[in-house]
Amino acid sequence: MTNTPSHRAEIDLSNWRTRPYSAWSFQNAAELVPSATIRSARQPETPTLDLGRLSDLVVADVAGKPRPLPDFLLESDTDNFAVMRGGNLVAEWHAPTSDPAKPHLVFSVSKSITGLLAGILIGQGMLSLDDRLAKHLPEAAGSAYGDATLRDLLNMQISIDFDEAYLSRDGAFDRYRRAMLWNPDKADDPAPDLKTFLCTLPKAAHPHGTRHAYRSPNVDMAAIILEQASGERFAELLSRLLWQPMGAHSDAQITVDRAGNPRASGGISMTARDLARVGELVRTGGRGIVPADWVASLWAGGDRAIWAAGDQGYAYPGGSYRNYWYDTGTGALAALGIHGQWLWIDPATQTVIVRQSSEPDPVNDRMDQTVVAVMKAVSAAS
Repeated sequence: MTNTPSHRAEIDLSNWRTRPYSAWSFQNAAELVPSATIRSARQPETPTLDLGRLSDLVVADVAGKPRPLPDFLLESDTDNFAVMRGGNLVAEWHAPTSDPAKPHLVFSVSKSITGLLAGILIGQGMLSLDDRLAKHLPEAAGSAYGDATLRDLLNMQISIDFDEAYLSRDGAFDRYRRAMLWNPDKADDPAPDLKTFLCTLPKAAHPHGTRHAYRSPNVDMAAIILEQASGERFAELLSRLLWQPMGAHSDAQITVDRAGNPRASGGISMTARDLARVGELVRTGGRGIVPADWVASLWAGGDRAIWAAGDQGYAYPGGSYRNYWYDTGTGALAALGIHGQWLWIDPATQTVIVRQSSEPDPVNDRMDQTVVAVMKAVSAAS
């Protein structure tokens, strides 16, 4: 198996997030976008497990047809799949095009990782949930962020005039993508660096803290606030406070802009095994690495009424959102990202499941519902 496609010369910023190129580029983001390393403290490992008895598990595909789990994974553009039970890795699957030893882009699962890092800094007294953001970043005054609190930011309850339009090739979202160096820039409208861009975003009409509105720039702003409060770069913070203490075996990466600002909303890459270790850390209460009360707050969830009325409320009826984690309303906690990235934590069965994917569509609600059913089936069978 080779992880270098014959069409490598064709891959650039205009197409790297589309099939068939994404099967390669999601494991090689650092070759396309400037990146910082999140260093581990252990030796990389070579995955050697298979699905074991989960190979016989039959699940429903997106059309509702029964499929053996390995067939579903292959047919759904899954790249890597890993299952932990009671803290032990019990099953793995990797696509023929995947190199499981390489870090894979996890997109918005990065948000949940950022939420854990925020909890660590709050636990150390560097930040307070009640802090106004302009206290740490005076340049944000006058923008959507200036008078918001860190609590508003972490719960996606910022009042902001910004449309999360993943496929847009113009307007604010395209400018956002260009600021983070994920899209080709435009000579007639060059984008600023990411921090400068964030400080131009206007506030919407409603007050902060009253609506759930999923907007990715919020998490990039959160990462900048963490850097400002600590005086340390995001990648170094994450390495020192989470990645190494947790026992990650492989270096992770995060894309950065021309000024070194981290793309914490969706730019972290890691192996499936290390992402499973993140899930196990959350399942077991943080193990003194992430404060226990912070992890408990994730399991307690957020304001369910605000969630239900928000722009994602349909996804998890009875669920909520807090500190960049999804309370699914079923007892499980989830972190997820576009193009099919999943971290599923089921405390009832002591199961952690990771799915890394290169699905062609950024968002596919029908596929997401299918994957949730697969996660539940795997949890029950593990």
